[in-house]
Amino acid sequence: MAQTLTTQGVTLRGVSAIGRSARSLPKRTSAVRGRSAANQMTRASFTSGGYSPDEEALIMSAIRAGGPVVPRSEGGDPFGLLLRQRIVFLGSEVNDFTADAVISQLLLLDAQDPKKDIKLFINSPGGSVTAGMGIYDAMQMCRADVSTVCMGLAASMGAFLLTSGAKGKRLSMPNARIMIHQPLGGASGAAVDIEIQAKEIMYHKANLNRLMAFHTGQDVKQIDEDTDRDRYMSPLESKNYGIIDEIIGGDDAGLKIDGQPKEFMKTKAAYIAWGDDIETDRAKENAV
Repeated sequence: MAQTLTTQGVTLRGVSAIGRSARSLPKRTSAVRGRSAANQMTRASFTSGGYSPDEEALIMSAIRAGGPVVPRSEGGDPFGLLLRQRIVFLGSEVNDFTADAVISQLLLLDAQDPKKDIKLFINSPGGSVTAGMGIYDAMQMCRADVSTVCMGLAASMGAFLLTSGAKGKRLSMPNARIMIHQPLGGASGAAVDIEIQAKEIMYHKANLNRLMAFHTGQDVKQIDEDTDRDRYMSPLESKNYGIIDEIIGGDDAGLKIDGQPKEFMKTKAAYIAWGDDIETDRAKENAV
């Protein structure tokens, strides 16, 4: 996580001003001074929360995104530039920090224009249930429709957020994977403490199953059976299940490459047979 964050720092603007004499710099207006003071106050509030400078920079990009579009000749942090296109990106595990960043960006974009869709791109293995529920509640609270798009992997809480998008606007890239399962956790300590934690995780399981059933159209009993163990799905399977509404490029977009399976196989034996067919075809080609 820390390694990823180090590559998400903010590109500073106005660097060319460094080295000039103080007299050559233009005087700042009172409006600029006021805005600078406000930014420092906001930064102080995040710093007091215990965020690292890199984490701080990511959240601050959401605050700065309300400003004018950065010209091509100037630098700009990628998250701020995406926000100006009303795109929020969840590209890591779901935890308290990523939830804070996504929630703040969603609320900001909704406040800017409640009539324009917000796109939430998801490439996440999942993570904290409570942090994910914070993102879920923010999505439902937004007046603007939140369209969700799966890229790469949406697993666990990532899959739950994917299916929580606006109806008809839940999308997936053709080669993405979606995985659903029951909440995972552990407990230690006194017997009473373990009992408390067990009751809490069972609450989350029941609540997630109920919400998944609402968003997918499946029965709660079916959701409970399907999430008993890890269940991986292709985009087409996810569409038929009700997790997404459309596959970008069409239902067969991921099957247009020679050698790809022409149908989604359910058993290990079917995958092995498909692999044997490929080896046989290659042997015939080499023999010619």
